[in-house]
Amino acid sequence: MDEDNTLDIRQSVGDVGGDFTKSITIETGGEERVGDIEAVIDLTYNIFQYIPELIFVSIYGLAMYAGVLLLHKHIKGNG
Repeated sequence: MDEDNTLDIRQSVGDVGGDFTKSITIETGGEERVGDIEAVIDLTYNIFQYIPELIFVSIYGLAMYAGVLLLHKHIKGNG
């Protein structure tokens, strides 16, 4: 992803006695197309990178939910 992209955009605010033209230049490098199979493999690889975080967040969320249920039970006096 070390592509150098350039796009030419010009904006003019009208004739007010000065040059108020802005320009931004972004060049497009080569257009590299990725096949469907390669895109699915990349997506799967990226999803598998986040599995440890997803497991941690799931366990943390379940622990917080269990804590809320325990507090609710304790406050009601059923425990």
